[in-house]
Amino acid sequence: MSTVEDLRDYMHWAKTKMDARYTLASSGVRPVTMAELGATLDDVVLQGPPGYGWAPLTQALAARMGVAEDCVVSALGTTQANHLAIAALVGPGDDAVVEHPAYEPLLQLVRHRGATPRTFERRAEDGWRIDPAAVRRAMTPRTRTIVITNLHNPTGAPADEATLAALGAIARDAKARVVVDEVYLEVPWIEGDRATPAPRSAFHLGPEFVVTSSLTKGFGLGGLRCGWILAEPALAARMWSLLDMTVGNAPHVAERLCLVALNRLPALADRARALLAANRPRLTGFLDGRDDLEVVRPAGGTVMFPRWRGGDVERLCARLRERYATSIVPGRFFGAPEHFRIGIGGDTAVLTEGLDRLGRALDELR
Repeated sequence: MSTVEDLRDYMHWAKTKMDARYTLASSGVRPVTMAELGATLDDVVLQGPPGYGWAPLTQALAARMGVAEDCVVSALGTTQANHLAIAALVGPGDDAVVEHPAYEPLLQLVRHRGATPRTFERRAEDGWRIDPAAVRRAMTPRTRTIVITNLHNPTGAPADEATLAALGAIARDAKARVVVDEVYLEVPWIEGDRATPAPRSAFHLGPEFVVTSSLTKGFGLGGLRCGWILAEPALAARMWSLLDMTVGNAPHVAERLCLVALNRLPALADRARALLAANRPRLTGFLDGRDDLEVVRPAGGTVMFPRWRGGDVERLCARLRERYATSIVPGRFFGAPEHFRIGIGGDTAVLTEGLDRLGRALDELR
C-alpha cells in the first residue's frame, strides 16, 4: 500500500505552486462573493443537529438530482466524495479500470486502497472519447470498479449516454461498479450564446453507477465544499459508515450556506455562463494564432488540454512562473507530459493577460 508521501504529488503542487498573479491553472469558475451568494447573518448558524447529513440539504440535493434521499451522501467537496466512493468499492487484491489521461488523485486513491489501477486510453485523435471496447479489454476477474470523469478531466471531452450505458453493461457483467466524477458536468452549459440544459447524471442509467460531484467547479463555490455522492441505498449506507471514521458532522455553517447556494443556483448559473461566454472566445482566438499548439476543443466545460509541439512542458511551466508570474497545469499530473491544462473560468482580464504572457513564453522557447 502506498505511503501518504507517495500520493500527494498533484495536490501538493496545487496547494503550493498553482497560484500566480495570472493563473490559467484554476479549472473552476471564479469564486462567488458573499454578496453574490446572497447569504445573510441569519444563515450563519454554527451548531446543527447530529445525524447523517443535514436533512434540508439532503432533501435539496435529492430534489435537484431527481433521486431518492437515501441515495445521497453529502461530502466535503468532490475530493472527499471520490475518496469515500473508491474506499467503499476496492481494497487489497482488487483491480480498478481507470481512464488515461487521468486526474492523478483518482489513480492515487486506488493505490492507497491497496488495489491495482488498470488503464485504458482516451486518445486525442478520437476526440478523447471513451472506447467501450478498450474498457472491456482492460477488465480482469478482479475488477471491482471502472473510474472515469465526465466531463473528462483534463480535456473537457464529454461522454454521451450510449457510451455510459455501454460501460454500465460491462460493469454489470463483471459484477462491478462505474464511478463517474461529474464535477465538470455541473458547469452551466452554453451552446453558442444560448443556455442549454446539462446532460443528466449517469446515476439514472442504472444501479451500477456511483456518481460524485460538487458545486465547486461550475458555480465558484469551492469555499463551501458542497459535495455529494449518488449511490444505491445499501452502498450509500456503507459510505456514511466510512465517513464516521474521518469526521463527526460536517461544519453546519457550510451546510447552511450550501442550502442558500442551491436555492440561488439559477442566478449563479447565469453568472457562470456570462463569464464563460466572455472567456471562451479569448482562448479559442489565442489557439487560432498558434501553430505550436494542437488541441481538441470541447463544446463546453472550463478546461482544455493543448499539446505543445515544443516538447518539454516543464520548461514552459518554469519559464511562465519565473518570468511571467503565470501558471498552467503540467500534463505530467495526468500522465501526458507533452500537454498542459488551461482553465477559462477565471477573471476575464486575468485570462486575457495570462494568454498574452503564455504566448510570449512560447515564442521565446520556439
